[in-house]
Amino acid sequence: MRLFKLIVTLFTSIAITSAASAAEVKMAKANWDTGYFQAEIYKQALEKMGHTVTEPKAIKPSVFYVAAAAGDLDLWVNGWFGTHDGYIKEAKGKVKTVGYVMKKGGLQGYLVDKKSADKYGIKSVMDIKANAKAWDSNGDGKADMVACPPGWGCEKQITKHFAELGLGDFINPVKADYSASMADVVAKYKNGKPVLFYTWTPNWTVGALKLGQDVVWIEVPYSGSKKVSVSNATKSKINMGFGADDIRPAANADFLKANKDIAKMLKKASIPLADIAAQNMKMNAGEKSERAIKKHAAAWIKANQSTFDSWLK
Repeated sequence: MRLFKLIVTLFTSIAITSAASAAEVKMAKANWDTGYFQAEIYKQALEKMGHTVTEPKAIKPSVFYVAAAAGDLDLWVNGWFGTHDGYIKEAKGKVKTVGYVMKKGGLQGYLVDKKSADKYGIKSVMDIKANAKAWDSNGDGKADMVACPPGWGCEKQITKHFAELGLGDFINPVKADYSASMADVVAKYKNGKPVLFYTWTPNWTVGALKLGQDVVWIEVPYSGSKKVSVSNATKSKINMGFGADDIRPAANADFLKANKDIAKMLKKASIPLADIAAQNMKMNAGEKSERAIKKHAAAWIKANQSTFDSWLK
């Protein structure tokens, strides 16, 4: 009888373990294309572990954290912290960060074309005011600056800059689709026109417009951030208006408790900044279809097989 109970217990344990490993993962990805590569690598890792993963839908941060807190989504790997800290607080413990895709890799700020910076003596975003018409595309007398679409964490931060510094008096933030807006910026620059925009790294934008050669970072004297040493800026030390962010996975807290194998993998995994930047440039060169991104991810895994395998142990 004891032997029978032992066998039943053993088979039950195996069945539970098997069911857990086969659990479906409801994954999302950011609605900025520079995050697609990382999402695909992590998706393929989860599949290698035996999980079924829904095809990640591109959504904005304000939607993801609410859905993850409600259990409608399980995770994504496109969290930017501290920019997304507020979303985690609003989730009240229902969404947790785990591991790092890249530590302190998320540099953010405003850039201007170097020619205009030299011509007008621009060191700070406040210096745009005196010559705002140089960046005016719609005739309203204000400089047009590509900013962040609604629902992005950086939009909240830029709104704080505008409120504190009065930037709205002389700058018009363009909040349309970011990739399309930046394609327009690159075209303007190539036609010899001044450009002004927000961006982050890693990002194809600073490959298409080379830092220090085509464009330079400018200061944003916002009280909520500090001066840091930055290469390719108008000064050796500037206040970027943003802190250097960690790019991290974020997931539903109950999901992490129920799937300890996934939590363990997320703690181990990471991707070098240079590799993400290189893939982003491939997208800028035209390799940006879903099929191409899956191919890029598979190629990265193959080139880093031992590292990838170590995540899964």
